[in-house]
Amino acid sequence: MSGGPGTDRGGAGGGGAGGRSVARAEAPLWVAALRWELRRGRQVILTGQVRDRWWWRGRPVPFRTVLAHALHGCGADTVAWWDPVGGLVFPLDGDQGRFESLDQRQSARAAAARPATGESAAHPGPDAARHPGRGPEPGPGDADDPARPPARPDGDATRRGGIRRLASDGLFTARPARRLAAVDDALAEAHRLAASPGAAVAFVFEDVDLALPLNESSSVQGYLRLRAAMSDAATPLPRDASGPAAATGAGSGTVKAADGPAAPSPTARNAVVAVVGDLSRLPAWLYREDPRTVVLHVGAPDQAERRRWFAMIGGEFNGAEDAGPAEFEALVGATDGMAGWELDALARTSHIRHVPVREPGRLLERHRINVNVDPWSQIDRRTVAEAAGELGTRVIGQRTAVDAVVGALQAAYVGVGFGGSGAARPRGSFFFVGPTGVGKTELAKSVAQLIFGDPSAYARFDMSEYQQEHAAERLAGAPPGFIGYDQGGELTRRVRERPFSVLLFDEIEKAHPAVLDKFLQILEDGRLTDGQGRTAYFSQSLIIFTSNTGAGGLPALLAEHGDDLPYEVLHEHFTGAVEEKFRAIGRPEIYGRLKPGVVVFDMLRTEHVVGIADRLLGQLADSLHERHGVELLHDPKTVHPWITGRMADPERQAYGGRQIRNEFEPVLGAVVRYVIGQEPPRGSRIRLGIADDGTVRVTPDTAGSGNDSGNDSGNDSGNGYGHGDGGTG
Repeated sequence: MSGGPGTDRGGAGGGGAGGRSVARAEAPLWVAALRWELRRGRQVILTGQVRDRWWWRGRPVPFRTVLAHALHGCGADTVAWWDPVGGLVFPLDGDQGRFESLDQRQSARAAAARPATGESAAHPGPDAARHPGRGPEPGPGDADDPARPPARPDGDATRRGGIRRLASDGLFTARPARRLAAVDDALAEAHRLAASPGAAVAFVFEDVDLALPLNESSSVQGYLRLRAAMSDAATPLPRDASGPAAATGAGSGTVKAADGPAAPSPTARNAVVAVVGDLSRLPAWLYREDPRTVVLHVGAPDQAERRRWFAMIGGEFNGAEDAGPAEFEALVGATDGMAGWELDALARTSHIRHVPVREPGRLLERHRINVNVDPWSQIDRRTVAEAAGELGTRVIGQRTAVDAVVGALQAAYVGVGFGGSGAARPRGSFFFVGPTGVGKTELAKSVAQLIFGDPSAYARFDMSEYQQEHAAERLAGAPPGFIGYDQGGELTRRVRERPFSVLLFDEIEKAHPAVLDKFLQILEDGRLTDGQGRTAYFSQSLIIFTSNTGAGGLPALLAEHGDDLPYEVLHEHFTGAVEEKFRAIGRPEIYGRLKPGVVVFDMLRTEHVVGIADRLLGQLADSLHERHGVELLHDPKTVHPWITGRMADPERQAYGGRQIRNEFEPVLGAVVRYVIGQEPPRGSRIRLGIADDGTVRVTPDTAGSGNDSGNDSGNDSGNGYGHGDGGTG
């Protein structure tokens, strides 16, 4: 061959009378690579998108049809295709008849070339084993042999002569094609014919990896047969122009070109091609030890090929008559990574979902997400308008953070942004940073509840579990051949199952830098492909990263400024710490993408301590009432001063709202002991207070229960249960 994949595919040897060679635009790019390797004398293993739809001469066709035509264009008279279900079949019309004729000619030539050594019918030649059901091949002294004794007048021949006559009578008789369902039989036939210079034939073995599993020792022999068929394949002999190969340009050596001089042969050897979906299911020695065997990966259609697809099927889209080139060009850019079958399905989606091609962004969203109701479009306008107040009651003291999130929610609800048509970036991406225990995780949960009305729409990924480099595979799945490949990625699986989600990546600073690289594609393109080639789209998700980077310096800031630490100083401290962190790990580009979404949470200030304390005590009261039917009241005149005094310590203040929960552990213990010891009846009320010495007191609330008798006879000190600062009060 005079050129590589970049040359015209209609070159020498491919342009016979059969018209089996095509111009560049009439076949996918991988066909050019296949032809190039075959013409160099290599055998090919195809893997990747081998189940996809492709095209041939301007119309979509299955992969099998494209490959069969391509092999014909490389000089094969006949293309035989084997798979575990159908056995040996012939994808193109006329190939079966040519194969049967070729099979019979090869058998006859083998018989004619056999030495006349008096081979006994009791010991038939090797062709008899390869052709079960046929008689033994004729030996010397057949019907035309003058040395053969004439038959007896009564027609009774000798036993030896009868066997020979039966063999010769059946040799050229047309017989039904043998199905060759067993892979060993098909490999033996491929070896026999491909190794014959008198045959211009191509064999394709699809899913041979499933017929010969690696975990079975008997499969080794089958793969050895496949390697032998590949390595022993012969170069077809030159044919006369009037021969059967003239229409396809088959032959070796030279082929007479139309303009006079001899042209190079279209193929160097008969092709034996293996087609597998997963290369890891083949033994590596099959393709690594022989330089004449090469692996070609069939990838998804590239940009030029997708443009070709839409040129072929553009008229099938809803509203195609009103669409211009700009709409289809937007689809070309936005469908990167999609298979040919998906491009066909996109046209059907436009009719099923009633979305015209003039709205490419909306069409892609409806195609990628298999839901009929978009939760973003179902949000009540009043809910969006009042989101700041709703979230502010759940996350106390973080007005700046709440306002930033609400702004993104409102933009997502309106549906406007800087992305072009078909852009698939997440609905919002944030980087929450600040002191620990100030509501970063709580805000993410509250957003999920507000938008989707379902707490399960919130998914948290603890990035402390991704500190090793290999942990990056947990997000998108292990590559082929590695443990966990069949399970897919934790993140990609979640997004495919629940595309409408709030995804929280907690303590992102603890993740390995290789893990952070996974988020570049998510933030920029809104998608991530797992190890199995399946793509998860994040266009309907809200992405939130949280970090405590810089929290270690907070006690020093509090010691310097006290409780009056300005938010501006806090903001500068944390943003600087985050930027320095990403530069230290060599990933400043990630910070560049996250910088617009960086939200610094304020420290827990004194005026917010009381609100958080009341909320925690309210949760305790709800739990007690639900389980035991007892109402819990707390005395704000004693509880509030006690908790604000405890949280005035800068060390405690640095731990935020989580420390308030820790301070209330004695309160919880006192309530539990009272319920166990006193067994208050359902419908009763108990009161919680804090003594001057810090002792927690739990007593019956006689003023509100309407029952002053029994064990609660006015003696609080005798019947109450308490807990001091370090022990029981």
